[in-house]
Amino acid sequence: MIQVLVVEDDKNLRKLIAASLEQYNYQVLQAASSKEALYLLESSQVDLMISDIMMPEVDGYELTQMLRNANYYFPILMVTAREDFEDKKRGFMAGTDDYMVKPLDLNEMLLRVAALLRRAKIANEHRIVIGHSILDSNTLTVTVNEASIELPKKEFYLLFKLLSYPGKIFTRQQLMDEIWGINSEADERTVDVHVKRLREKLEPMSPFRIITVRGLGYKAEKMT
Repeated sequence: MIQVLVVEDDKNLRKLIAASLEQYNYQVLQAASSKEALYLLESSQVDLMISDIMMPEVDGYELTQMLRNANYYFPILMVTAREDFEDKKRGFMAGTDDYMVKPLDLNEMLLRVAALLRRAKIANEHRIVIGHSILDSNTLTVTVNEASIELPKKEFYLLFKLLSYPGKIFTRQQLMDEIWGINSEADERTVDVHVKRLREKLEPMSPFRIITVRGLGYKAEKMT
């Protein structure tokens, strides 16, 4: 099930947005502040975020910029009462994918959410298929030639991230920030340990490999 994070300090509006999304079978996480949103992202896999701009302490612009700097790639839809071009420009420069002005037309919002998810090529089943292997994020399993292995959550998310962008190099810090959370106290060595465990469990039977890029980090490659 696709998971949407709604970040809005107006409790009534937040619940209204969440209820509308849930009617269309989206799973919804709710945060009343940017700080709460960052906390939820530490332990949850989010496919799309809807964020207000005007929030106390850390506003929507800053939240979006923080997430993009930490290499969170999911689509972001900003909602705000501000409709000036300069405000919209600032939002897009921060890294948002779309922008809606309050009061919200919830039907239009749902259309925009669906379009953003299609554009991001996020499948409802949350699966990656490589040859005879399937990664299923609903069950945290990797199936290779009909044999299934259930992985711990962090190991699975690490593998899923790498295989979502085959050939792309991720630094250890990028992987730490996205999978363990920006505020995690764990060090980058944690990534090395999880990669080692994945290799022990899945190689050489799987049609993909996790490659160490010396001095940078890791990438995943499909075997030909």
